[in-house]
Amino acid sequence: METAKHFTTIGQIWEHLDGLGFFHMDLSLTRMETALARLGLSRPPFVVAQIVGTNGKGSTSAFLDSLSRAHGCRTGLYTSPHFLSPCERIRIDGAPLPEALWPELATEVHAARPDLTYFEFLTVLAVLAFARQGVQLAVMEAGLGGAHDATTALASDLTCVAPVAMDHAAILGPTLRDIALDKCGAIRPRVPVVSAPQFPAAEEVLRCQAEQLAAPLHIVDPLPGNMPLGLAGPHQRINAAVALHAWQALAPRLQVTPRPDAVARGLARAFMPGRLQSVPATDQHPPLLLDGAHNAHGMAALLSHVRQSGLRPRAAIYSCLGDKDWHPALMLLKRALGDAPLFIPALHNERAADAARVVAAANAAAPAHATLLPDVRDALDAVRDLPGDDRAPVIISGSLYMLAEFYSLYPHLLEQPAPARGAREDA
Repeated sequence: METAKHFTTIGQIWEHLDGLGFFHMDLSLTRMETALARLGLSRPPFVVAQIVGTNGKGSTSAFLDSLSRAHGCRTGLYTSPHFLSPCERIRIDGAPLPEALWPELATEVHAARPDLTYFEFLTVLAVLAFARQGVQLAVMEAGLGGAHDATTALASDLTCVAPVAMDHAAILGPTLRDIALDKCGAIRPRVPVVSAPQFPAAEEVLRCQAEQLAAPLHIVDPLPGNMPLGLAGPHQRINAAVALHAWQALAPRLQVTPRPDAVARGLARAFMPGRLQSVPATDQHPPLLLDGAHNAHGMAALLSHVRQSGLRPRAAIYSCLGDKDWHPALMLLKRALGDAPLFIPALHNERAADAARVVAAANAAAPAHATLLPDVRDALDAVRDLPGDDRAPVIISGSLYMLAEFYSLYPHLLEQPAPARGAREDA
């Protein structure tokens, strides 16, 4: 086993993580369980909510985090992937974990188990940081699947299941039932489960797993349309409902009574970059609509929101990862665009789909308006002076990793404005 390292700068941590390989996976919980046990964190000193699923995990996590903070609870939030820096993944009371705290924590994590993978290392570091910083609730978003995800090694008090759809089929299995089996592998004996409505095949697996493990299961209805939400889109009423029911179940463990005013504030202030994020026009770009939709389910939600806005998109910038089922999402977007242009930038990512192949697939159906471009910057240049309604947005979608290349040009858009983000509310 590798010799333990002593980190003194955050740059050394990034170098270590880069050496592990961002996309390297080893589907086993053994390393995680060992690291957590050695740090005394198998059952951490805070309440834990784990969020699994395919679409809406990040949004559900953001709603639950915001609800908790609106009630005055010190809250840790762990999400993935990041756009520009791993610091984005670990937040306490809405703010990234300060860089000054990373070296000491990373040194302890590496000493506990030097052979952790990239995602495992960050997961253990998040748990350790939350313990040291005295959080009351940790919201832990799973990375991939459920049964063997690093977050599943941590004892949990409640499991949220966001909508399950086709994703990572090469790893989790070729059918929706296979994927649901893996996601539902995160369910624990007698630990409550709150789920979004699911496709029939996924719901059957969910109900069977919950029954076998005597885990109380509640499948939510969407929140009513008159409740203001911080995240846009009709599908967010489902994600918010999952988070709200989860909060109502967790609040007694935190010795908190949910209050209507705090619930309303928490739902309205939730923020997650790259989830139907509207960006006003500037002299550098037209109005933009950013969303990480990477499969047909996510793209349908994005386009439903666009239809409800009553505005036809001026254009779209789309690119994707090659290991995703990107063709159905691309075709949905193309049909919604009509005659509007579609720009396909090449992604600088080892998992990126061949952009020329994506263009060819888009242009196989009329009208052939898809154009290949070298990168996201060129795509933004292409849409800057397009004619059309000044209110009509340009959609940027297809992958969170493409959004990362956009945020590298406009990093300030990653953060919610400070007055809205705030800190914990007084309970």
